[in-house]
Amino acid sequence: MEALLGKNIDELKAVCAGYGLKSFVATQMADWLYSKRVRTIDEMTNVSKAARAALSQDYEVGRTGYCDLISSADGTRKYLFPFGPGVEAVMIPDGDRHTVCVSSQMGCRMGCRFCMTGRQGWHGNLTPAEILSQFMEIDEAASLTNAVFMGMGEPLDNWDNVRRAIEVLTAPWGFGWSPKRITLSTIGVTLDPRSGESPLRRFMDECSCHLAVSLHNPFPEERVELMPMEKPFPLAKTLSLIREYDFTGQRRVSFEYIMFAGVNDDKRHADALAGMLRGLECRVNLIRFHRIPDSPLAPSPMPVIEQFKTRLNNAGILTTLRASRGEDILAACGMLSGKGQGKQ
Repeated sequence: MEALLGKNIDELKAVCAGYGLKSFVATQMADWLYSKRVRTIDEMTNVSKAARAALSQDYEVGRTGYCDLISSADGTRKYLFPFGPGVEAVMIPDGDRHTVCVSSQMGCRMGCRFCMTGRQGWHGNLTPAEILSQFMEIDEAASLTNAVFMGMGEPLDNWDNVRRAIEVLTAPWGFGWSPKRITLSTIGVTLDPRSGESPLRRFMDECSCHLAVSLHNPFPEERVELMPMEKPFPLAKTLSLIREYDFTGQRRVSFEYIMFAGVNDDKRHADALAGMLRGLECRVNLIRFHRIPDSPLAPSPMPVIEQFKTRLNNAGILTTLRASRGEDILAACGMLSGKGQGKQ
C-alpha cells in the first residue's frame, strides 16, 4: 500500500480528488499526519467514515516503528529501523538540545574508507515516509530540537526523497520547523549522471537548511584514497559551486574533517586547508576518528589535533573540535551499519 506520510498538500489534494473529496480534506489529512501524528487512517475522525474506508483500500499512514534500541553511557541512543538490511538513527542529547541524526539510504554508494556504512554497499534509497519515521517514532520525538542528515547514506544521492521529507519538516502544514534547525551533510555530489543535474546545486536552490561538507583532505590525490568519489565529484568543483552562494546571513556552511594519524594531520594539510577555504564564511569541525574493525587507519593524538586546530584558527579559519558521542555503542561518526545493539 502507498504511504500518505511524506506527501505535501498538493499531493494530498490529488489523493482527495481521486475519491471525489473536497480539497480542504487534504488540509485536514495533513493536520492528522503531521500535527496529531496519527498511525491509522481510521483515526482521521473529521474525514467521513466512507472516505476513510475507501482511502484505506489503497493507502496507509506509513509510519514504521523502531525494532531495537541501545543506549550509551553518555546518553546517546541508537535506534534500529527494519528497512532493508537495517537502518540506524541516533538521538544525541546535549542539555536542552535533542538532535536526531537521520539516515537517508540503506547503506551507501560512496565507499569512504573510514566509514562502516560505506563498507556494506548500497541497498536502496529510503522513502520520505521511512525518513520521517526516524523523526516520529523515536522515544524523544516530542522533544527534538534539531536534525542532522549525517546518518547512513549520502543525502544528495537520494535528494528527491530527502527534499520531500525536509519540506514536511519545515512547512507550516507539516512540522513547522525552521530550516535553520536542520543540517545536511554531503561529500559534495555535484552531478547526477542519470539526470545531468547537480544535486548539490538543487539543495542550495531548493531549501535553506545548513550545509556540512565532508572534506577530510585538501589534496585531491590523497583525498581520493580516503574517498573514492573524489574522482567523479572533485572537491574543487564542490567548493567552486559553494562559493556562488551567500553564507553571510543565517545559513551556514561547515566542513567536516576527520583526523587520521599520519594521513591528513600535519602542517602541510592545515596550511592547504586554510588556503582552500580562505575568504569563505565557514567553520571547520575537526572530528577524532573512531576506530572501525579491520581498518589500518588510526586516530590522530589529541595534541596533534589541538595543534592543527590552533594553526587553522591562527590562519583565520574558525575551527572547533566536535565532541564524540555514542562511541561505546558504535553510534559515533562513521560507525553506523544498521545491525543494532552494537553487534557490528
